[in-house]
Formats: sequence, C-alpha cells, structure tokens
Amino acid sequence: MNRSRRTVADLLAMKGRRQLKMLYVDTLEEAAAAAEAGIDILSIIDPVWTPQMREAAGDCFVQVGLLYGELCTYEDYLRAAHRARRAGGDCVYCAASLDTIAKLAAEGIPVVGHVGLIPSKRTWTGGFKAVGRTADSAMAVFEHVKALEAAGAFAAELEVVPARVAAEISKRTKMLMLSMGAGSGGDGQYLFAEDVLGYTRGHRPRHAKSYRNFRVEYERLQRERVAAFREFIREVEDGIYPGEEHMVPVADDEFAQFMTRIGA
Repeated sequence: MNRSRRTVADLLAMKGRRQLKMLYVDTLEEAAAAAEAGIDILSIIDPVWTPQMREAAGDCFVQVGLLYGELCTYEDYLRAAHRARRAGGDCVYCAASLDTIAKLAAEGIPVVGHVGLIPSKRTWTGGFKAVGRTADSAMAVFEHVKALEAAGAFAAELEVVPARVAAEISKRTKMLMLSMGAGSGGDGQYLFAEDVLGYTRGHRPRHAKSYRNFRVEYERLQRERVAAFREFIREVEDGIYPGEEHMVPVADDEFAQFMTRIGA
C-alpha cells in the first residue's frame, strides 16, 4: 500500500481549508501527468480502472466510477465496489438509489454521490441545463445533499448549480462538495482532462476551460499517421521495403546445404 496517498479522513479534514483539484481521466498518460502535476483526486470509470491505472495515478486519491445502468442490483454495486477497492481505488462514485448508497457505506466503502445536474437522470430536471435557479429547485438540491449525507456518503459531485446556492449548501453539510460548474464555494474543482487539454469530444460545457489545444496536435498526428502509412505502402510496392537491414541473414554454406536438401 502507498503510505503517502491521502485517505478519506485526510480529504475531509481539508473541508473549508482549501480547494481540492479533481480531474476525470481515461488514459494512462493522463493519469500519470495528473499525478506528476499534483492533482488531488482522479475520477476513473470502472471499465478503465486497472492495476496499471493505479500505478500511473501515483499518489492521487482515486474515485472509481461505478456505471449506473450497467450495474442494477445492490449486489452488483457491492461486487463492483469491492473489485474497485481491491485494485487500489480509494472510493467509489455511485449514482444509484440512496438505499444502495447507504448499504455500500454500511460496508465501510467510501461513497461519492451526485447532486444538481446528474447526466444519467437529467430527464427529471429538464435535460442538460442548470439546476437550482429557483428557490424550489435549490431546496431540492439541498435536500438531496442532506439525504446523501444521512445515507453515509462522504462527498458529492455538485454539477451546474448557481455558485451562491452551491456555496451556501456546502457550508451546511459535512460532506465534501466537488464542484463541476458550481463555482468556488465548494470544496473542490472538478474538470474533465479532455476539456483541460482541449480535445473535447462532443458538447463542451460552459464551465469547461481549456489550457492547451491538443485537438490541433492530434489532427497533426493523424495526418502524420496517414502519411507514414502511405510511405509504407509505396516502399513495399517499389521494393524498397524490406531492405537488407530489415532481413535475417543466413551464411552462404548453410543456405547451399538447405537448397540441396530441399531439392533445388
């Protein structure tokens, strides 16, 4: 076990003291870069979570995302949570029912919930749009936060909620509030690595910020891939590849014996 990695207790002790930095990553390279840069928390979904990802993540605290919709029963979630923990996950993200979250927490599994705009349940809040812009909606978010707290979650992703609302809610819960588009009044800032690096696939949310333009670099690399493959095709057709340096030699006498035996 890595003794320098933060624990749930360590993170909870930071509440109100500083903003945690959190990234969603899905490649070994992104995980390793985040660890080297000093990111506090990584979010990695279950199918991508492997021992190799744990090694790449270094000292980062890792939230393993349990896939809502692919897992159904409490037993499904429990098995997946234990599997994630055995592979070195520090906690699990769960968008299932409060009952499931409570059962996982009762087993001693650290659980992160989700409030505000929950993509997997967006139909209940009107699709991909901000939540908590009316008093009734803001109270619903707050009540959801308190219900998660009562269920035993130690943190929650707080997505696309007005900053003032998020700040007041964060003051009134013991849980860590991990802001994704909910301002700086919570306990952490959470972005997707693809947004930070500038190669977002599909819609780019308002709260996303790009610090590099990897899309241009990826497009350049793709052009280079195509060019290299075309050069390979051309050299094969022109008899340039393979050259002598690419082939295994055989001594003349050994080749002559072979030819004799094969019946040339």
